[in-house]
Amino acid sequence: MAEIINQTCPELYKGMEHYLDKYLNYLTVERGLAANTVEAYSRDLNRYLDFLEARDIREFTQVGTTEIHAFMMSLMKSRLRRSYGGQAASGGLSARSAGRNLVALRTFYKFLLREGYLQINPLANIESPRGGRRLPGVLSAEEVELLLAQPDPLTPRGQRDEAMLEVLYGAGLRVSELTSLSLNDINFTAGWIRVQGKGAKERIVPLGEIALKRLREYLSSARRELDKGKRSPWLFVTRSGRRLSRQGIWKIIKRYGLTAGIKKGVTPHILRHSFATHLLERGADLHSVQLMLGHADISTTQIYTHISRKRLKNLYDKYHPRA
Repeated sequence: MAEIINQTCPELYKGMEHYLDKYLNYLTVERGLAANTVEAYSRDLNRYLDFLEARDIREFTQVGTTEIHAFMMSLMKSRLRRSYGGQAASGGLSARSAGRNLVALRTFYKFLLREGYLQINPLANIESPRGGRRLPGVLSAEEVELLLAQPDPLTPRGQRDEAMLEVLYGAGLRVSELTSLSLNDINFTAGWIRVQGKGAKERIVPLGEIALKRLREYLSSARRELDKGKRSPWLFVTRSGRRLSRQGIWKIIKRYGLTAGIKKGVTPHILRHSFATHLLERGADLHSVQLMLGHADISTTQIYTHISRKRLKNLYDKYHPRA
């Protein structure tokens, strides 16, 4: 079979690295994925190529289900030995991390098949490793209210931070999405913001009246004072008029979490998790939450249903007379 495929695809003689370069270029140019995402794919797939070369496999046509299984076991081997008290080599991955490697392999082979470089998919019958999914941390509605009450609205920075926290929680944004918001991304009349998500994918997310009110207050006075006449296009700026950085936002939120006396580690992402969980707890449908979060796959959003079910079980145990 390898000889037949090589005759129809002479480009296979160029080596496996050649196809990896083509794939990474495809992710960057055609898919428009972020640099750190492409780097993660590159790291996972180079690990796979190293494994194949160590087994003296020089062409993808030599790979079958047996080799894929062997690669997945090699990723988890040291983790398995550690679980049983043995001395483990470094580099063992959890089932979750190994599963991420498998996702990279699936998309890579899908590319090879679509471009006609291969005719057989060795991953067709490979299942993902099973492992428990780590549930994200979530603030209660009361803790969110406490956090949002921390900024001092009588100061320019306080007004900025108040608006920033309301938008972060009110729209469930990633911190990178928050820093990328410009003045033109807000539609006060319609009540939504335009967000640039992962892979430069744009989405529209509604904002509540309180968040819009805090934004109007911030833009009417505090932002002009912070901007210092620089006419920055960015929505949230520092005291010197520069765009507020991701690190700056992390520090601000951590500080407010401490002053609020919240025991959990308060981060921008915990507000995103809280946004999704609170919506689902109040009856929002999963697909709508997926669209607002900007998840490409609804299975990513489904993790929040586990949190909601856990909360329901706790309420049941606490209040049901027969629990």
